[in-house]
Amino acid sequence: MKIKNVLSVDVEDWFHILELESTPDIGKWDGLESRVEKNFFNMLDEFDKTGTTVTCFILGWVAEKHPQIIREAAKRGHEIASHGFAHQLVYTLKREEFAADITKTKKMLEDISGQEICGYRAPGFSITKDTPWAMEELAKAGYKYDSSIFPAARGHGGINDANMFPYDINTEYGIIREYPISVAEIFGKRICFFGGGYLRLFPYGLINKMSKKVNSENRSVVYYVHPREIDPGHPRLQMGAVRKFKSYVNLKTTMPKIIRLLKEQNLTSFSELRKTGY
Repeated sequence: MKIKNVLSVDVEDWFHILELESTPDIGKWDGLESRVEKNFFNMLDEFDKTGTTVTCFILGWVAEKHPQIIREAAKRGHEIASHGFAHQLVYTLKREEFAADITKTKKMLEDISGQEICGYRAPGFSITKDTPWAMEELAKAGYKYDSSIFPAARGHGGINDANMFPYDINTEYGIIREYPISVAEIFGKRICFFGGGYLRLFPYGLINKMSKKVNSENRSVVYYVHPREIDPGHPRLQMGAVRKFKSYVNLKTTMPKIIRLLKEQNLTSFSELRKTGY
């Protein structure tokens, strides 16, 4: 059977970039131009063209302000999952703050979508070795799987020696299935090609080649994108040259790459992948 790859969307707005002095406080978000609905609906229209269902990790703040986004995605058959409420790095939170955040967001998304919310992804993939309690709290809150572990070095967290294959985490409250972000090993170094700035930076041919390498190792590729990344005209936050490059490089290439992936690869959601026992 041909391996299925996962396409996931982290549904947040253009001003939700992490760890910048210019990133506005949550109290100011209401006053900013929101572009998430238009961009996300454009993505949903492209998914419809190939009949592809994806996993949508929805930020709780976005769900509260734009509940129609969740209803429309659910109506079109997509999986709704949690991205937390306020887009905070997990390792900056106290355990009880994290528990409150994921519990609040899960209930909100379930009330809006009518779906059981099984999946979670941390902002910035910020579940690390410094947050050993995170999986316990996810299981306690009723989540079934997580896709927050980045098994390589990166700016926000990352766990260099983490398992690159999906695996079960046993907790006091039940099992959490971990689907780590996909990386490929090149000359002993783990490199991501499949989401965010990596997806924008690398040419499609290389991304496709690396996805075949991951599949040849009997691993599904986990792709991730953000609605702002298909919108080259969105407002910019002030930042240094390196972060500016990482945040805004090749925005015009994102949608064409997604369209090719939709046409050329067997993409699905985590919910559908889990039905296969993977």
